[in-house]
Amino acid sequence: MSILIKRDVPRREILRGMLGGAAVSMALPYLEIFLNESGTALASGAPMPLRFGTWFWSMGHTPNQAIGADPKELTFLEECKSLNPYKKWINYFGQFNSPLDGRPNHVHQTGWIVIRTGTAPVKSSDIPAPTLDVLVADQIGKGSRFRSLEMSCTGKAQDTFSARSTHARNASEVSPVALYARVFGPEFADPNKAEFKPDPDLMLQKSVLSAVEDQRKRFASKLGAADKARFDEYATSIRELEQQLALQSQKPAPADACRVPTAPPDGPLGLELPVAQANHAAMTKILTMALACNQTRVFNMAFNDALSFLRRPGTANTHHTLTHEEPIDDSVGYQREAFWFNCRVQEQLASFIDAFEKVREGDRSLLDNTLIFAHAETSFAKIHQVDNIPIMTIGTAGGRLKTGKHIVGNGDPVSRVGLTAMQAMGLPLAKWGTGSLETGKTVTDVLV
Repeated sequence: MSILIKRDVPRREILRGMLGGAAVSMALPYLEIFLNESGTALASGAPMPLRFGTWFWSMGHTPNQAIGADPKELTFLEECKSLNPYKKWINYFGQFNSPLDGRPNHVHQTGWIVIRTGTAPVKSSDIPAPTLDVLVADQIGKGSRFRSLEMSCTGKAQDTFSARSTHARNASEVSPVALYARVFGPEFADPNKAEFKPDPDLMLQKSVLSAVEDQRKRFASKLGAADKARFDEYATSIRELEQQLALQSQKPAPADACRVPTAPPDGPLGLELPVAQANHAAMTKILTMALACNQTRVFNMAFNDALSFLRRPGTANTHHTLTHEEPIDDSVGYQREAFWFNCRVQEQLASFIDAFEKVREGDRSLLDNTLIFAHAETSFAKIHQVDNIPIMTIGTAGGRLKTGKHIVGNGDPVSRVGLTAMQAMGLPLAKWGTGSLETGKTVTDVLV
């Protein structure tokens, strides 16, 4: 057991000396001396880095097999029993509804779009507003190398649930090898190494981007409203790239929890369940270290696609097909095979939580400093129900959330949960959503 003793040492203290007549310096990592007495903040009073991410799964839950009915106690049943060891970190939100104001229910699409944008789409391809992770990234993601990282275990980059608009979606990384190369490849600067040499090619790229700024403004002035909106989205991506290049030209702040992971082996991609499980494990390991090494503060992980084409090796029926075509077994009251897949999905969420809990930051874990917003796109897949879609928040968001609660919405709009999560991350939002989904009412039971 270590006891943290507060000392008057600056956070950015460096060691200086002389070598061969030349001045040299060495930066220091996150040591206990830089933290407050409880290890929950820097000695200067600045908070530990706060992270936000989403974890998506599809096909919802098997009725009466996932969560207990008692609103006074969070109880995970057989389908979600793998979450029991992490119950103290979880809030479960049930019985929140998705009013569509007469708009159609585009099956396996409308649910997740409503949860992430607070607006019901007119067309299945519409993203009518920025997804909540994008809004959070605008708030907390600017000070890291990547504004956000998107990952999908499906093998398809288009399986993404993060977007600024219909025409500006954030493509997912689907290969652990590619994700590792992107985060920990040649452009990665280890925050705990003393030496740092900025890449002159990066500085040149930044200069080129900056040089076209005036021309960009002149060009934008000639565009109509629709083209200008799309061009502004493109310009936003350019500004993000400029910020990323600027950060890479500076020595990163030390991060004691940072441990560069070993490169993953090259392997297959796709929706055979063992393949998706292996890729999820590999990308989770890379992601947790990307967060610990301050490469990003926002992420999106999709375990399966919205239509869940997961399947067992050697079988033709997918998870999605089973939810519709498999008969209910009267002896148990549910679809056995679809239930089996749902159990495997929740096991993956449990492994994701476990990976965050094992990374230590001071006397806390990465999970303490993170809010994971996990949800599905339907409640009961057999009938494409978009009311009572399961949502969980996991982690305490740096002590901003109470956890271990079962929150029953009693038919309130599901946008209350998204607003609560965004306010916990510091967004100055008084209300969120449109139409019947507009709300200014947070879930105060979970806010500190």
